[in-house]
Amino acid sequence: MSDTCCALKPADAANSLRYRRALWIALTVNLSMFVIELAASFTADSVSLLADAVDFAGDAANYGLSLGAIALGSLWQSRAAVVTGLSMGAYGVFVLVYAGWVLITGSQPEPLTMGIVGMLALAANVGVAALLFAHREGNANTRSVWLCTRNDAIGNVAVLIAAAGVFGSGSAWPDVLIAVLMSALAFSAAVKVLRQAFGELHQTAQVKHPT
Repeated sequence: MSDTCCALKPADAANSLRYRRALWIALTVNLSMFVIELAASFTADSVSLLADAVDFAGDAANYGLSLGAIALGSLWQSRAAVVTGLSMGAYGVFVLVYAGWVLITGSQPEPLTMGIVGMLALAANVGVAALLFAHREGNANTRSVWLCTRNDAIGNVAVLIAAAGVFGSGSAWPDVLIAVLMSALAFSAAVKVLRQAFGELHQTAQVKHPT
């Protein structure tokens, strides 16, 4: 009887299968774009491209973590969301520190490379976002995955704006300002994910150990 109650309904199982397949595609796309953008960030000397590359790497890790958590159950999904939220916050700190270093060294980004790679990254993230849009609601884990994906797409648009700003002004300031904006977006998402994840963990603890 307990096996029957705990088993996934056919619709739930199909949805879970579709979600896992979407996560695998997202993982592959993000790892590929991390390699491309990392190389391009050094070629273009762009802090916003590097920030986006690091974001791709973090998201790839989070997609992999989410895939593992799905197999382990809701408790581990909440724990995975905590890791995701903390990684978002760490990413925000990294971007701020690197942006400050760029300002001190006075580097000059190359806007053409920024624009081309930014458009490629945007196309990749829009495709991933379309796959994950149907799964944007749910527990903290699924929500963290969606917020990561959404932030990537916004970040890619921001990189294109930075490229246009650098081209038009001949200054590194648009690149740095966009990187700071991406950092703030990461902090905002981290707070949302951590608040929901800790709430779910608290509810789980209350169920296991009622007062």
